[in-house]
Amino acid sequence: MGAHGALVPDGRPHGQGTPAPDDPADNRNLLTDNPALYEARFPDPDRLAGRWAENCLRRHGAGPRVLDLGCGTGRDAAHLHSAGRTVTGADLSEAMLAYARGRHPGPAYVQADLHGFDLGRAAFDAVVCLDSSLLYCHTNDQLDGFLTSCRHALAPGGLLVAEMRNGAYFLGRTDLLDAPSVNAFTWQGAAYRSTTTLTVDRTEQLLRRTRVWTVVDGGDGGDVAPVAQHSAWRLLFPHELRHFLAAHGFEVLELHDGPGPRTEPPWQDGQLPGTATDADRLHVVARRRHTL
Repeated sequence: MGAHGALVPDGRPHGQGTPAPDDPADNRNLLTDNPALYEARFPDPDRLAGRWAENCLRRHGAGPRVLDLGCGTGRDAAHLHSAGRTVTGADLSEAMLAYARGRHPGPAYVQADLHGFDLGRAAFDAVVCLDSSLLYCHTNDQLDGFLTSCRHALAPGGLLVAEMRNGAYFLGRTDLLDAPSVNAFTWQGAAYRSTTTLTVDRTEQLLRRTRVWTVVDGGDGGDVAPVAQHSAWRLLFPHELRHFLAAHGFEVLELHDGPGPRTEPPWQDGQLPGTATDADRLHVVARRRHTL
């Protein structure tokens, strides 16, 4: 097996992911194809993201039926389920969904593409979309498809709760772009190291990410050749987001830069949202109006 297919030390094949732009034959994604590794890289033992989402839902009186869109490994969906809600977790990755069903039972888990989905008209009282999942809508058409689908899925008065990077942060700021960030951790006897570089594509209004993985197998596999994986997020600005939401029949109830589950310092129980939209995360709560 070549370097791109051998990133996991035990040689298990990867599933489908986003193709790297400079290597169309490489359609693997280390983290989404290995959900347990994803949770090791991004631990959330206190279920901070799920607790923050539940707080938003409670403060705005959301009904019990929740769609967690881009649910990943199912941790947040399971937390919302444990809070007494009827939860459906949706994701494009079958590997993530299989893991969620086994490790975080309770919610129903279904495959769906956030660019356009139909899980029933008015089937939910809230749609939750965390950790910049919304920003995988790279084009206006994709964003329109996402919001049209959310409106179709929500009962009148239902909530859209989303958390993402803030495009406005990159207006004149380069601290997240100046140098790569490095993370190292050990999982199942192997030492993983990721080096992540962010660049702004102003023409496409995207924040592009290149993450280079190196692995040292603690068993008998030795070093694995580095693998570069590529992804991108749409850079949405606060007023732009308000415009799209209004055009699709949503009233913005909250739009702020924190506190939230990925801010520094992170959100704590009882904290109310701020009013600024200047920092690197953006949080929105919007209500589906009865008419457009």
